[in-house]
Amino acid sequence: MASVPSLASSVNQRVADALASALPDAGASDPLLRRSDRADFQANGILALAKKAKANPRELATTVVEGIETGGLIQEIEVSGPGFLNITITDRAIIETLAGRAADDRLGVPLAARPGTTVIDYAQPNVAKEMHVGHLRSAVIGAAMVEILEFTGEKVVRRHHIGDWGTQFGMLIQYLLEHPHELDHKAEDGAEVAEVSGEEAMSNLNRLYKASRTLFDSDEEFKTRARARVVDLQAGEPQTLALWQRFVDESKIYFYSVFNKLDMDIQDPDVIGESGYNDMLTETCKLLEDSGVAVRSNGALCVFFDDVKGPDGNPTPLIVQKSDGGFGYAATDLSAIRDRVGVLGATTLLYVVDARQSLHFKMVFETARRAGWLNEDTKAVQLAFGTVLGKDGKPFKTREGETVRLVDLLDEAVERATAVVRDKADKVGLTEAEIVENGRYVGIGAVKYADLSTSAARDYKFDLDQMVSLNGDTSVYLQYAYARIGSILRRAGDRKPVAHPELELAPAERALGLHLDHFGELLAEAAAEYAPHKVAAYLYQLSSLFTTFYDQCPVVRPEPELVVGENRLFLCDLTARTLSKGMSLLGIRTPEKL
Repeated sequence: MASVPSLASSVNQRVADALASALPDAGASDPLLRRSDRADFQANGILALAKKAKANPRELATTVVEGIETGGLIQEIEVSGPGFLNITITDRAIIETLAGRAADDRLGVPLAARPGTTVIDYAQPNVAKEMHVGHLRSAVIGAAMVEILEFTGEKVVRRHHIGDWGTQFGMLIQYLLEHPHELDHKAEDGAEVAEVSGEEAMSNLNRLYKASRTLFDSDEEFKTRARARVVDLQAGEPQTLALWQRFVDESKIYFYSVFNKLDMDIQDPDVIGESGYNDMLTETCKLLEDSGVAVRSNGALCVFFDDVKGPDGNPTPLIVQKSDGGFGYAATDLSAIRDRVGVLGATTLLYVVDARQSLHFKMVFETARRAGWLNEDTKAVQLAFGTVLGKDGKPFKTREGETVRLVDLLDEAVERATAVVRDKADKVGLTEAEIVENGRYVGIGAVKYADLSTSAARDYKFDLDQMVSLNGDTSVYLQYAYARIGSILRRAGDRKPVAHPELELAPAERALGLHLDHFGELLAEAAAEYAPHKVAAYLYQLSSLFTTFYDQCPVVRPEPELVVGENRLFLCDLTARTLSKGMSLLGIRTPEKL
């Protein structure tokens, strides 16, 4: 593994050194380097530095330029305007840097200087309930952040905080106790079924939930028994716990089938639901009360905040324990923080949770800080996400006004994508098996990319027609670019990708090369800001720059001079590898033929 300094970082260091020489008393200075449409890079930091040093900015810029050697890395540097520096890189430096990236399995992307341990809480379905479109964003955004953070060297611990506890289980368990075969799986001949599909598992759970709810609402004696069963569950009564575990196991069959459709790997040890912290709740409350962080108010254990008030102007507390002794979500979330910091050694807690829960987590995090469980060395962050909207701009619903089932949405995406793939199949010679496989990759990729190409905090419209389009900012456009490069490399025959730093580059080659070199810096930025949409934007621009390059720079036909062709094949190959790596970090597959 060989980390390759980016062209931007190398240029930045050259300018910073020249600034230090020009103003030795100013200390370390940031040249504020950025990409520019006037040159390859522009340095804007001299203006602020000159003001601080009471110097003429243009004269200072001229002195800095005189102190920078050109020829190897920098081809040309000129003073522009009141003191900007416009910097052009040599073609040789571009290709030599890219050759260094191509020689490394990580594409020369460095590991983080000080990696920590991030516990990421995402993909949190509820036991005995069907997953709907509202569960999509936490799963997709969370999975992408796991991959991005791990690639930068962070130790990542996955946590799926499923809803597996609460009063509703009293009703479900009591019904199952009185109707013991409702969760059984039998074949038509009455034999036990060896393997159960996710749809079958959810069908069983739905049927049992509806039947138990009907009985609960119509039979007072059953309602009384169900409420008593909640007490048994909380007390850990063995038979009640065993029946509760059946609901959890049945739900996992369903969960895992949905995550499999999403092409996501969810491991059983990572699923730690609300119940996983039950043994800590009493101690958590005692620690908060003994330290004075929480106080009793009307019998409930509460934490108050000066800046959180209700519509009546009175303080709205975080209720950790209810007046009847029951525990709220806050007690579980605070216990989870204690466990993740104290046991798992987390330096960062990342919660991929709906923006509508922002106030709850703001209060939970502040409570944990007051208690000393979060501090300067350990932070908690909510990666809050917006709502999935329909084409009408309203929350995505069925025609009947019901929330859309996630399984139905994914199946339709795959169906639409398969039709698009089938339409092009003859041109690239796809078999039926490849059509089906690619249809899945394209459909699921389209759903993920539509989500990830939007800033998490924003709402986005779910439009399948647009998502599976070959045109525009879609995953299909990116997948098609990758497949096209594969086709180019195959058509090149015996000619191989070889970097030729001695060549003069065309404008489209330079633009593509400079963007390829930015991959590592982009990933570091996306990881630091928890912004997978920046990776999606980078990949879309990469695909667009490649399209321009391919249109303007012949690679195979008409056949260019040998070394020119080899260098262009080299750019094609590195583009394909960068696309593939970037897409994989977003959880999206790149079919070889499309």
